Amino acid sequence: MDSFWPALALFAVASAGVLGLYGAAALLSVGEPLVREPYMGGSPVSEHAVSRFHVRWYAVTLLFIAFDMEMVFMYPWVLVVAEKGMHAVGEMFGFLAVLVAAVVYAWREGAFRWT
Repeated sequence: MDSFWPALALFAVASAGVLGLYGAAALLSVGEPLVREPYMGGSPVSEHAVSRFHVRWYAVTLLFIAFDMEMVFMYPWVLVVAEKGMHAVGEMFGFLAVLVAAVVYAWREGAFRWT
């Protein structure tokens, strides 16, 4: 029964935090939502609901995803490289070589030019 009290205290603190955030949202939210508009955030609509993005943003998005995946794989790799040894280092350099090849290809295709 003694180990139950810390769990109950954690539940109470988490519940108080959630209720506090709901209360803050109720106090700070925009009063009257726009229900007849396609945008339901409460602010006036500034552009059409189906606005188009320039095609250059797709290349930027793909590059971001590539580098984001690099970081997703590098953080756990740093934690286990000491126990796995040179085999893990070789695998990471192979992975980085593929990413460098992708960057060189994107550079040659002009993905980094904004004109």
